[in-house]
Amino acid sequence: MSVWIAIGATALGCYLVKLLGLSVPAGVLERPLVQRLAALLPVALLAALIAQQTFADQVSLVLDARAAGLAAAAAALAVRAPFLVVVAVAVLVTAGVRALG
Repeated sequence: MSVWIAIGATALGCYLVKLLGLSVPAGVLERPLVQRLAALLPVALLAALIAQQTFADQVSLVLDARAAGLAAAAAALAVRAPFLVVVAVAVLVTAGVRALG
């Protein structure tokens, strides 16, 4: 039962944060610093999430097939490949490296 309480509390918290964000005055959102933060913060959070999922195993740092897949995805992005191609390249390289060793 406590899991459902946690899910309900999380849903309520997310709703309140969303409501708080919608109640911010337009003048605050038009400031250059706020606009710059709004543009860069999602990228930074996504990069941190990718790094954590790629290089962490429980509490230790690891360098395994996931890093090779990430490097292949970065190379595909560098040549401006479409998103699905980037994902496919990352998956194939990761699977290939895992199959090799």
